[in-house]
Order: sequence, then structure tokens, then C-alpha cells
Amino acid sequence: MKKLLILLLVSISGFVFGQDKYNYVSFDKLTEVKGTEYVIASIENRGKIETKSKYLLFINTKDGKTKQIDLPKDSYIRTVEQIQIEELDINKIILVAKTINLDGDKEIDWSDPQQIFILSTDGETKTQLTDNGFFARTWTTNEKTGTITITGHYDSNSNGKYDKTDKNEILIFDLKTMELKTKI
Repeated sequence: MKKLLILLLVSISGFVFGQDKYNYVSFDKLTEVKGTEYVIASIENRGKIETKSKYLLFINTKDGKTKQIDLPKDSYIRTVEQIQIEELDINKIILVAKTINLDGDKEIDWSDPQQIFILSTDGETKTQLTDNGFFARTWTTNEKTGTITITGHYDSNSNGKYDKTDKNEILIFDLKTMELKTKI
């Protein structure tokens, strides 16, 4: 009986640790943060079947310290880009991603909204500019005014489709204060 128990425990531990060989880390993109000592890595930890975690890693290339910005494991990162306006002392990172499962199905997919986040260049602060229910479509910055203009819509009837009844909006945010200046 003892031999059978030992054999069973060894088999289980071998099986459990054997599954670990399918886990790997995927570095999707490295982005230099100009004017700073930071680089941003987009990272996915994947298993055999599914993504286990997804995050942005801000790496200080001078001292090796890191700051991790966690994202949902099924999120989609569209853009990680630096906004640098020296005349107005603005140096931020824009993250455009799908991070919320608005329709409540199994995972985040094409029918869920795309949000816009502004991060500090060291990853210490993260501000979500657009509401969870706002489907951001396009955006641009204005270097003279230090603003970001975002177009999109709210799914007014919650049918998961863009149609005539949805409320289109243009949002203008101040990049220094992260406050909404105008809603059109």
C-alpha cells in the first residue's frame, strides 16, 4: 500500500510539473520613452491553452528597476505611444486598448469598447480618459493646446452594434490635468 501511495504521489507531481514546460513569456514590443531612461515592454505570459497574464513593464534602463501595469489577460493592446510636447512640459504615454468585457460574454473581443489611458513615463500613474461604455474610435493630439481629441460613441441601446440610435461624441481632454475640457 505504501509503494502504491508513493508511486501515485510521484506520478501526480511529475504530471503537474510536466505541464509547466508549455508556459512561456512573449515580449510583443519594446518602446523607447524618449527623453527618459525608460523602455516599455509589452508582455504576455502564455500557457499551453490560454494567456495567463498580460502587462506593460516600464524598465528603468539606468538602474534596472521596473514598474508593472497589469491588464486583463484577454485584453487587446492596440497602441503604446509617447506624447511629448516640450513647449508645454507634457511627456506622457498613451495606451489604446480593449480592457473590459462590456457585453459579459466569455472574453474581451471585437465587440467590446476600446479605451484610452494616459500613463506617466515611469508607469507610476495611470489615468483612464474614456468611460468603460465609450467606444473610442480615433484620437489625435494638438501640440499647441496640449490636448487630446477623441471620437467615439456610446452604445445607447446596448445591442453591441454601431447604429443610428447610438450617441456619437467628441471628447477633448487637457493632457496636463487629465480633465475633460469639452464634450461635443
